[in-house]
Amino acid sequence: MPILDDFKGYSPSMQSPVTHAVGITADDTADLGHLTRALYVGTGGDVRVTIADGSTVTFVNMVQGWHPIRVSRVWATGTTADHMVGCW
Repeated sequence: MPILDDFKGYSPSMQSPVTHAVGITADDTADLGHLTRALYVGTGGDVRVTIADGSTVTFVNMVQGWHPIRVSRVWATGTTADHMVGCW
């Protein structure tokens, strides 16, 4: 029996729960397949990212947990955090 989705007909917003997720491997040459709505960090540390406006920044000592960041790339160089998931 298929699972029932009572919210299938609703339009998602930025406040809606994420519906897609992908594990992130930090990479200095490749962008993510999708711009994220949020980044989950499983093991805290520094995270160097390119954000939606194209700027690159390093978040120092980012704690484990959810971060509402629109990310297009997570850089290997400068990133010490691990077990990240991009969500949209």
